[in-house]
Amino acid sequence: MAIDPSAILQGRAPGRASIGVILGIVFASVCLLVILTFDAVTGGASFVVGLLLAVLPVAVWLPLVLALDRLEPEPPNALIFAFLWGAGVAALFASILNTLGLSLLTETELTGEQEGWYVVATFGAPVVEELLKGAVLFSMLWWRRQELNGPTDGVIYAAMVGLGFAATENIQYFIDAVEVDQLGYVFVLRAIVSPLLHPLCTAMTGIGVAMAALSGPGRIRRTAPLYGLLGAIVLHSLWNGSTKFGLIGLAGAYLVGFAVLIGVVVVLARDRRRIVQLIGHYLPLYGPVGIVTPDDLRMLSTLPGRRAARQWARSVGGKKSERAMTDYQQAATELALLHQRAGAQRDLDPHGLEQQRQYLVWVMQQARATFVARQPHPPASPWGATGFAPQGR
Repeated sequence: MAIDPSAILQGRAPGRASIGVILGIVFASVCLLVILTFDAVTGGASFVVGLLLAVLPVAVWLPLVLALDRLEPEPPNALIFAFLWGAGVAALFASILNTLGLSLLTETELTGEQEGWYVVATFGAPVVEELLKGAVLFSMLWWRRQELNGPTDGVIYAAMVGLGFAATENIQYFIDAVEVDQLGYVFVLRAIVSPLLHPLCTAMTGIGVAMAALSGPGRIRRTAPLYGLLGAIVLHSLWNGSTKFGLIGLAGAYLVGFAVLIGVVVVLARDRRRIVQLIGHYLPLYGPVGIVTPDDLRMLSTLPGRRAARQWARSVGGKKSERAMTDYQQAATELALLHQRAGAQRDLDPHGLEQQRQYLVWVMQQARATFVARQPHPPASPWGATGFAPQGR
């Protein structure tokens, strides 16, 4: 059987392209192009300045976000889609809806323009923007739930959406700041003081969606995403509303945001320990079939151990061997997470899970044959002939 490791590690059946993700990337790219064209036409020379300055925070924070994704890396096309969704789809429709909301308030003489902006920014924009950013996370819960293996995945995708949204939004802010000679102040506020506002707010939704993805049918699956979205809206509204109270209000909102950031870091640390425990619990089942050894378990349990293994593989077999070691590490992690999903979510198809299990074992088998230069024995199911047999039946 021909093995397509990249497809298997992305959760796709071998030979099938991710048509939905590809179409989503195209649509989001078109939306982003529309925004950039509008900004370029209306901003003139200021557009170039705004674009360059908006890229700087992304260049700083994007590598840090991706560094959180080293234990169980997400598919690159899904990460690109999430970023473009925030930068294109969410940013475009949020701009339209926020502008319409301001027009409604001012044209009906409910508020003046300045008061209208404050009302929209505090009560309207947080709802609109967090709904639009969170839409891609809710869609993953429905169509690509297998990619959400824990809170870390939810935070990663949320951060990608938030970084994309913030980058596009910052272009317009910087263009406007150039026109009123306040570029320095706005750059400090947007790029230095609050560069993580959008990723942090949307991370609340991401954690809620990830909790739902890990849960079986029941109340948690229904309510966790909604609570996460509510948390995102409240945090976003608190930050925007604090601008009316000067430095005191800004400091208070900043402290709340910092506390939330610390909470997210704690969640990520606990999730990493959970994944390591799953590896130690489930992968010894594959010791008898020759694809996991005690040394492998120790190597898979730490990032330095994984990095050292890849360096060793490269030293003995070049880039091909290093790529095989990378595939082995990811497939092993995905296999442990697959076992966890099989035990926790009773509504999943056991036959589909068993097929994915076999695919991952085949990847590990092929990868191991490459970096240890020997052909392992065919994999056997640790559950006997039925593999992921429904429990209690």
